[in-house]
Amino acid sequence: MNEDIKNFHLPRWDELPNIDLYIDQLVSFLEQYLAGYIKNDNEKEEKIITKTMINNYVKHKAIKAPVNKKYNKGHMASLFVIFILKEVYSIHEIEKLISLAIETSPIELAYDRFCSELEKAIRIVFAEKNYVKNSRLSQEQYILRNVVQSFANKLYVQRVYLKK
Repeated sequence: MNEDIKNFHLPRWDELPNIDLYIDQLVSFLEQYLAGYIKNDNEKEEKIITKTMINNYVKHKAIKAPVNKKYNKGHMASLFVIFILKEVYSIHEIEKLISLAIETSPIELAYDRFCSELEKAIRIVFAEKNYVKNSRLSQEQYILRNVVQSFANKLYVQRVYLKK
């Protein structure tokens, strides 16, 4: 297993900056964690995350508008989820999945759960193992597990077979 895969980590809610960020700072912060794990839809564009992408998510109401041009923890958490899941799901599907998560848990808990499950899914898939069945999962937890596993599976195929 690659060292970077073994060390894959998304910042938990308490690790997100306690100060609101301007868009340039936000782009740098997101790229710091996601570079190497997601790709840009536009092959000509060097950056995997751009101000234009974020502005489009605001424009299409995938995330709330920034307050005084600053993005808070809620924005940051939503954007981490969006940028990861857009690899395998449409923005509309991601919006529905985020809504489901925050209907059933506070955003802080839902985001931390997403991060933990994603990291676990990536480790399991790259170790070429399977999830242990757990019949005590709620429907929401089972959906989350399948959602993050779809990203982990795609990342595995890209890295191991397609050599991206």
